[in-house]
Amino acid sequence: MAEKKQIKTIGVLTSGGDAPGMNAAIRAVVRRGIARGLKVMGVRRGYSGLIEEDIKEMQAKDVSDTIERGGTVLYTARCKEMRTPEGIKRAAEVCRKFGIEGLVVIGGDGSYRGAEKLANEGINVIGLPGTIDLDIACTEYTIGFDTAVNTAMEAIDKVRDTSTSHERCSIIEVMGRRAGYIALWCGIANGAEDILLPETYDYDEQKLIDNIIDNRRRGKTHHIIINAEGVGHSASMARRIEAATGIETRATILGHMQRGGSPTAKDRVYASTMGCMAVDLLIAGKTKRVVGYMNGEFQDFDIIEALEMSKGLSQYQVEIARSLSHNYYKSEEALKDEQL
Repeated sequence: MAEKKQIKTIGVLTSGGDAPGMNAAIRAVVRRGIARGLKVMGVRRGYSGLIEEDIKEMQAKDVSDTIERGGTVLYTARCKEMRTPEGIKRAAEVCRKFGIEGLVVIGGDGSYRGAEKLANEGINVIGLPGTIDLDIACTEYTIGFDTAVNTAMEAIDKVRDTSTSHERCSIIEVMGRRAGYIALWCGIANGAEDILLPETYDYDEQKLIDNIIDNRRRGKTHHIIINAEGVGHSASMARRIEAATGIETRATILGHMQRGGSPTAKDRVYASTMGCMAVDLLIAGKTKRVVGYMNGEFQDFDIIEALEMSKGLSQYQVEIARSLSHNYYKSEEALKDEQL
C-alpha cells in the first residue's frame, strides 16, 4: 500500500468581500503551518492574485500585530476568470509552479465554488467561512459577522440619540446582501420599532405608516426602522413615509463601515481556531472540505454538500423581534383576552 504523500507547502488567500477577523485566520494558517513544518505562501488579492502569480512566502513575523486589524493583509478581490475553465486551469498551474499542494480559501459561497473547481484540478483545498452576512448554510458562525453586527448596533444607538432629540422617524439600512441576519440581530439589539427583512417583508408600506402613526398617538416620539440591504431603497422609502405621516423621516445607510474595524474577541478566537483546523485538515490529506461551527463545535463538511445546504432565519427570533417592538402592546391585549 502506497504511503500518503506528505504535504510540504500550503497557500492561503482571501476572496470576495472582506470581513473583520480574516487577519486572525491568516495569522493562524501561517503560524500553525510553520509550527507543523510547512512552507506557507501568501496569495495577494484572492484568485486574481493567484492567476497573476502575486504570491510570496510568509514568515511568522509577517503576521505580527495583525490579529487586531480589520480587513485583510493579503488584500482581496473578485475574479471573473475563476468562472471559466481556462481560469481554473491557470490557477492550478500557478499552484503547481509555486509548489502549493494545499490551499486555504477564506471567503463566501462564491469563493467555495472556485475552491471546489480548483480541487478538481488536483489541488487540495479547504474553505473557511469569511463573510459578514452569515449566509453560509453549513455554519452557524461566519468570520466577521460578530464584529459587523456590533459595529452596526453601535452606529444605530447613535442615530437613535439624534432621532429621539428631533422626534424623527429613522430608517437605517444595514448590510447582508440577500440575508437578513444583521438586520434581525440589530433589530433586537437596538430595540427597533420595525425590522424589514428580505426573507419576510411583504413591501406593504401602509403597515409601516400605520405603525408610525399608532406609536405617535401612544406618545412615542421617535421610530426606528432597521432595513436590510436586500430590501433597500431606504431614501425613497423615507420620502414616502414623511409625505404620508407628516413626520420628519431620515434614511441612513451604514454601508461598508460594517466591514471595517477591529475584530471582536469572538471573531479573533473563532477565526484563529478555524485557521488552525484548516491547516490540520490539509496535513491529514483532506481536500474539498469547508470548516464550520455547528451545535457548539467546529466541524468540517464536504464542500459540495455545504454548497447544497440551505438555511433561513430563525422564525422564533423573528417572532421575538416582532413581539418586542411595535407589537408589544398587542401581545399584552391578547394576553388579557386569554385571561377573560
